[in-house]
Amino acid sequence: MTGRHQLPPVAIVGMAVLLPGSPDLDTYWLNLTGGVDAITEVPAGRWDTGFYDPQGPGTPAAPDRVYCRRGGFVDTYAQVEAARFGIMPNSVSGTEPDQLIALGVAAAALADAGGDDRLPDRERVGVVLGRGGYLTPGLVRLDQRVRTAHQLVRTLGELLPGLGPGHLDRIRDAFTEQLGPDRPEAAIGLVPNLAASRIANRLDLRGPAYTVDAACASSLVAVDQAVAELASGRCDVMLAGGVHHCHDITLWSVFAQLRALSPSQRIRPFDRAADGLLIGEGTGVVVLKRLADARRDGDRVYAVIRGTGVASDGRATGLVNPDPGGQARAVRQAWRAAGLDPRAPGSIGLLEAHGTATPAGDAAELTTLAEAFGPGGSSRGEPAVIGSVKSMIGHTMPAAGVAGLVKAALAVHHGWLLPTLHCDDPHPGLSATRFRTLDAATPWEAPVRRAAVNAFGFGGINAHVVLEQESTAPVKRRPATVVTEPERVLALAVDTPERLAELLAADDATVRATAPASPSGSGRGARTRLGIVDPTAKRLALARRVVAKGRPWRGRNDVWFTTEPLLAAAGKLAFVFPGLEAEFEPRTDGIAEYFGLSRHTGDRPGERYGEAARAGDIGRHGIGVFGVGRLLNAALGHMGIVPDAVAGHSVGEWSAMAAGGLYAGDAVDAFLDSFDPDALRVPGVTFAVLGTGAERVLTALAERPERRIVLSHDNAPSQSMVCGPRADVEEFVQAMRATGVIAQVLPFQSGFHTPMLAPYLDPIRTLAERFELLLPSRIPVWSGTTAAPYPETEAEVRQLFVRHLLEPVRFRLLTQALHDAGFRAFVQMGTGQLASLIGDTLQGRDHVVVAANSPHRDGVAQLRRVATALWTEGAPVDPALPRPGSTRPSAAVRLNLDGALVSLGGRRLAELRGVLASGLSPTPPLPEPGGLRPPAPHSPA
Repeated sequence: MTGRHQLPPVAIVGMAVLLPGSPDLDTYWLNLTGGVDAITEVPAGRWDTGFYDPQGPGTPAAPDRVYCRRGGFVDTYAQVEAARFGIMPNSVSGTEPDQLIALGVAAAALADAGGDDRLPDRERVGVVLGRGGYLTPGLVRLDQRVRTAHQLVRTLGELLPGLGPGHLDRIRDAFTEQLGPDRPEAAIGLVPNLAASRIANRLDLRGPAYTVDAACASSLVAVDQAVAELASGRCDVMLAGGVHHCHDITLWSVFAQLRALSPSQRIRPFDRAADGLLIGEGTGVVVLKRLADARRDGDRVYAVIRGTGVASDGRATGLVNPDPGGQARAVRQAWRAAGLDPRAPGSIGLLEAHGTATPAGDAAELTTLAEAFGPGGSSRGEPAVIGSVKSMIGHTMPAAGVAGLVKAALAVHHGWLLPTLHCDDPHPGLSATRFRTLDAATPWEAPVRRAAVNAFGFGGINAHVVLEQESTAPVKRRPATVVTEPERVLALAVDTPERLAELLAADDATVRATAPASPSGSGRGARTRLGIVDPTAKRLALARRVVAKGRPWRGRNDVWFTTEPLLAAAGKLAFVFPGLEAEFEPRTDGIAEYFGLSRHTGDRPGERYGEAARAGDIGRHGIGVFGVGRLLNAALGHMGIVPDAVAGHSVGEWSAMAAGGLYAGDAVDAFLDSFDPDALRVPGVTFAVLGTGAERVLTALAERPERRIVLSHDNAPSQSMVCGPRADVEEFVQAMRATGVIAQVLPFQSGFHTPMLAPYLDPIRTLAERFELLLPSRIPVWSGTTAAPYPETEAEVRQLFVRHLLEPVRFRLLTQALHDAGFRAFVQMGTGQLASLIGDTLQGRDHVVVAANSPHRDGVAQLRRVATALWTEGAPVDPALPRPGSTRPSAAVRLNLDGALVSLGGRRLAELRGVLASGLSPTPPLPEPGGLRPPAPHSPA
């Protein structure tokens, strides 16, 4: 944009990232507020340690030596759900990894914006990405295959003329074998613009799709282009951002020769002692709409882009030296486009700076800020905050601008000013500006929260964006998944308890920053596991004590630990659905929105399955219980958690039958629509719960001559239930209390699981017989009547359905039978105390039980605990519970970001050495220059 005219405001309605330490947007926000330093040493495989020379800063620059080995990396999170995007898994290895990462992040950004169904005409949706022309991993491997392999055999042929063409071909083949299969699509997959084109192709976006290369300003230039598309009216939705996944040694060499890397290996933007940058990587995408359209559609708005500016340095003192003049032009251009004065008091609260921590770069940027925003002073009000996320993730090159933009948008949205790390002694030039740094997050209180973002590119290309909070005018909103501050999950998987103890020996901040294990990445086969939801100081202290003792710890205080995961070998998982409880107040808030489930699934039981029903309202209570179980089953399915069997307690068995696939979902819906809840009443009867086992209760009942009370539930060794006429039950309760048994009358009047229901059974029997049975069931269903799997014939299933209503619930026997059959993990699929019954029955035996719903926290938070518990026991589930579509999937193809030198290891090397030794003749004298005729690279054998 030229900045001559005021821009229409543009809303950021969706965002997603994959950055060092941050596989998704929620984690990024947590890291930003917590000041997490995600800088680590170079992972093995990125480049060879032989290039590292710690003496480098004091010696002359050399192209094959670097003096720094710390940066920001995403290896743990680099994976793609290939099948989800219609990509054959076997073609992934031939595709440039950053294209697939960008595709996953773009899909996550659209999901964050409300999903595909909220997109307009696909011809009016475009994508612009900032991407550099770096030697990326796929291109490195192609160069090794095409150029390096042939250079290798040519040089060998020149040095060792005795090697024949056949020998050289075998050497070349052995070398290229280490690069993976050679696929035809590899060359096509390396075209740079495909980073945007692949997104448009796989997500069916038919507007403009292209990449821009403006060095470190690339992603903000892409945002500028996207805003222009919206302002022109050509597009209604634009995806914009940047992608950079290059840690090739050649890039490091360039920055080392320029002496731009930090010799101290710490990136300290705007600190007096700042001595250089650290290289990072990452991808970020924002979804943009005109603000008027976003308001019309009821979108959640993170922030509003008020203006963008792009300018170059022109004829400056040097091509690579930063110039405050060009930078200031971009800043002023953006503020003119916004119709605002950057020098006005209170004009800005947060500046996300370029902040590379190079001495020349920081000095130039601070000069720019003093000139564009004016000097500091009391007349300009409270100092604004300056920050640089590079202090946490390194310099992500073309993606640096979008990393800063997402940070600023989240700060505006949540109302928090964010810290910058390692600025212990501020740069002297900072005092000449109106800005200050923070070392901890603090609430942002201002009439209007307004921020700006800098991205200044190598070679003198500069970009600036102005954004602010949406006005407080009331706007009707769609229900949206709002990025809140989800609880952090610390998930550590290592080989031994001793290694885990070593990790925990660090201070709390370091432990929290430890890269989490992923379900298909690092730590997958490790058996020593620790999972902590919200790792507070208190919980970390508990974890240290637990690990020191070495015994399993399963859930108390939200800590899970084991050295022998129950599900890692042959252990099985069961979903157990509760029946009617004395209190039914489920917490399912937010689950449907978080997982993108339809309202039909039962987001809030009050909308389809009844309000939090009174316990005595049997029918509506039962419908509500069914709805909650159905919702949780769908959510767990989206999390990738599939049980080996399902079972239920009392009417929870109906939920289990539906979840297991015995009945079609539409048949269940029809049943619920036609069912009269008031039909489930047996006049004059009631239930009582007793704090003792069935054997003692049966003995006491046998001593009563009238025999009007029957055992209805054998729940656990220390709990059972009876049913009968109210007066008899009340008298029996008093008698049992007199013997020291805790007993209580319940408000239920259904007569379920007793012969007393038989005269009232016809309506429900008639409805149930209409169900089409789907045999065999998709998932085995176990019966609480027989304590065994359901039979395989239709007649037997229908017969057992009736028996289930007339015979006692044998839940204690069912729990024992499941454990005997190898089930070790149990998920309670609803509210209530079912988990305690399982724990009572299996006391002293290895098992884990966790509730998928709790009255103590919101629905998503409790599911995060389910994921953490099951991950700790070896299930392939992500304990952080990312949103569907995020870049940390539960089942994905790992992307190869490596670029190290090829080594011929193992048996292949020994074989080749033998062949060469046998075929190599004495080396003749070298011919005169010009007389050498090496074999052609592709000479036939």
